[in-house]
This record gives sequence, structure tokens and C-alpha cells, in this order.
Amino acid sequence: MLEFGLLRRFHPLVSTRLAAAAHPAAAVALVSFGGPAAYAFALLHGAGNGILTIAKGTLPLALFGSAGYGRRIGWLNAPARILQAAAPLIFGAALTAWGLSAIWLTAGIGAASFIALLALRRS
Repeated sequence: MLEFGLLRRFHPLVSTRLAAAAHPAAAVALVSFGGPAAYAFALLHGAGNGILTIAKGTLPLALFGSAGYGRRIGWLNAPARILQAAAPLIFGAALTAWGLSAIWLTAGIGAASFIALLALRRS
């Protein structure tokens, strides 16, 4: 709803940056405020994931154009799919080793993607 109603007026890079920043912000809220921030965590994390689903298709199209779109999406998504398949195992191992502090692993990955997106410029 957020993407369709408000964010469609902006370049896909803007919505992708917001989506990437949502999980680290949610993690900081959860760790800082504990259980009472669980709703904020769920809302931010869920909204970020939802927007990211749309951004995975619209951002490459906006940055690179439609020529070779299918091939480009395949190359961009292949590493993501492999890591997505391994994520439960990796996060489970992190939870076992670090407990709740494992959330900083996911927040760090989200922050790194946000920083990488800041380096991108509109085409």
C-alpha cells in the first residue's frame, strides 16, 4: 500500500533506500526498547521486505533500462537466492553463538546495503 500510494511518485531508488534502511531501524528499536518495540520491529521489517519485493524489479529497470532486462535480473538475483536459501542456517548458527545479539548481523547487512544504495545515482 505504501509503495503503490506514496512511493510510486518517487524514483525507485528512493523506495529501495527506504526499504533497505527499514530493518536496521527496526533492529535498533527492538534492541533499544525491548519487547514494547516488537510491534515497531514487525511493522518496519515487514514494510521494508514488502517494498523490497517491488524494488527488486523496478530498480534495475529504472537504472539500466529494458534492454536485456531478463538476463540482468537473473544475474542480479542468482546470488541473492543462494544467500536467501542459506540465511536460516546462518542466522540459526548466529543465534546459537551470540543469542539476541545476532540481530546486529542482520542489521549490519541491511545497513551495508543501504550504504551501497546511497552510492548509486539515478540514470
